[in-house]
Amino acid sequence: MLLYYYPGACSLAPHIVLLEAGIPHEIKKVDLQSKQVEGGGDFSKVSSKGYVPALRLDSGAVLTEGPAIMQYLADQRPQSGLLPPPGSLERYRVIEWLSFIGSEIHKPFGAQFAPVAPEWKAGTLAQLKGRLAWTHGELAQKSYLVGERFSIADAYLFVVLGWAPHIGLDLGPWPALGAYLQRLASRPKVQEALKAEGLV
Repeated sequence: MLLYYYPGACSLAPHIVLLEAGIPHEIKKVDLQSKQVEGGGDFSKVSSKGYVPALRLDSGAVLTEGPAIMQYLADQRPQSGLLPPPGSLERYRVIEWLSFIGSEIHKPFGAQFAPVAPEWKAGTLAQLKGRLAWTHGELAQKSYLVGERFSIADAYLFVVLGWAPHIGLDLGPWPALGAYLQRLASRPKVQEALKAEGLV
């Protein structure tokens, strides 16, 4: 498998999942401005969406969108426990978190990087703070989002929360989030992904 990524972008989450699941893979960095792939190649020919992540399967098929990629990867290695079994409530709890992170945390975080009107940024930042406060409450009494085991949803939340310093957002008001980030950052495979992308 080949993962197309940009350092620290949401593609870091499936990168972590690949490592946690023990799936052999390669990674290629994408210049999101020029759409050029490290080592040569036009990324727009890989994914017409023009953004990462994109995962080229061994069959040659390409899968896009982080949550879909992570679910696919976890299902390739069910023994990893990264996604609970089909039909279980816990599996749908993980999917519930993936949906919440994507729409309610990732999206307003992304707005802070976009060239949009200041008042619109302020509105989305206020929304983001509300969602982070709620997430803080959910994590106050547990180590991971679903049960006591790391899942693909944790990989996703770890990545988007890691964007806070880049937009000047202090997570101090939500200490459970800071503790969660530290806990996940200490995982060997998370460290491996960060090092591979040149982030540590």
